[in-house]
Amino acid sequence: MKLYFSKKLLQVIIVIFGASFLTFTLTYISPGDPAEMMFRSQDVVPSEAVLEKTREEMGLNNPFLVQYGNWLINLLKGDLGYSYINKGPVADVLKQKIPKTIELALVALLFLVVFSFPLGILSAIKKNKIIDYIIRSISLIGISIPAFWLGLLLLYQFVVKFHWFTITSQDGFRGVILPAATLAIPLIGRYTRQIRAAILEELSSDYVMGARARGIKESKIIFNHVLPNSLKGIITLFALSIGVLLGGTVIVETIFSWPGMGTMIMNAITNRDYPLLQAYVIFMSFIYIMISFTVESINQILDPRVRLKGEMI
Repeated sequence: MKLYFSKKLLQVIIVIFGASFLTFTLTYISPGDPAEMMFRSQDVVPSEAVLEKTREEMGLNNPFLVQYGNWLINLLKGDLGYSYINKGPVADVLKQKIPKTIELALVALLFLVVFSFPLGILSAIKKNKIIDYIIRSISLIGISIPAFWLGLLLLYQFVVKFHWFTITSQDGFRGVILPAATLAIPLIGRYTRQIRAAILEELSSDYVMGARARGIKESKIIFNHVLPNSLKGIITLFALSIGVLLGGTVIVETIFSWPGMGTMIMNAITNRDYPLLQAYVIFMSFIYIMISFTVESINQILDPRVRLKGEMI
């Protein structure tokens, strides 16, 4: 077991290192002069001599590997650089934006759990009946709708037409409902169908037929046996959805003017704020990798089949 976790931890370190190298390389070869962009953000038109001096001070004249090494050392120290458009340290900008994105993702995850589980279970129990066809059709529509179109549709219906919500204030639960629903609806459709498929697979198992033959109530079979066995894989997917929700907020936050990382990264892309872009990519890579590592570790501990497989590797 210790050997397995040591290998996984080494893999995590290698992947994070690779992500940092790729991130720095992409920003390095991107068009634009960081020194010039810094002055432009301050509405200053520098001379060529001032630009050259600034490039030397920022280390931009050093070879690529030297620049990457200095950036990586500063990153490990917690120095993420200076944001040109926000006129402050990148770490301070992230501290302001991350809580709002986490709030949005958690509310979307709450919607996902509250709606997808009951709909998936009901669809499986009522297989090939009217309610099953309705749920499957609605799920397919939810999966098919693009996020930007769904967000605009919700804005028109509930803000412009019915005046139930406003987008001028993001404080309170009402302010987060529409953007969270925009994030959650496609995932609800996807997980409803996955939960239905997982439960139907378990319902066709031999132990279910044996339990029915012994006269055990159908509700007891479903809630005491089928659900616990079928939802192990689904729970893993739900955990991985946290990373999807955190990384998929860019379009939604832009549409609803939500002051999170999505809006921040769009402004950074528009203004070529490379230090902020680098920090965002590294942060999201770290989130995805750690969630994946945590889920695999939990499965390794809880599921004997996975544990035995891991020991044989």
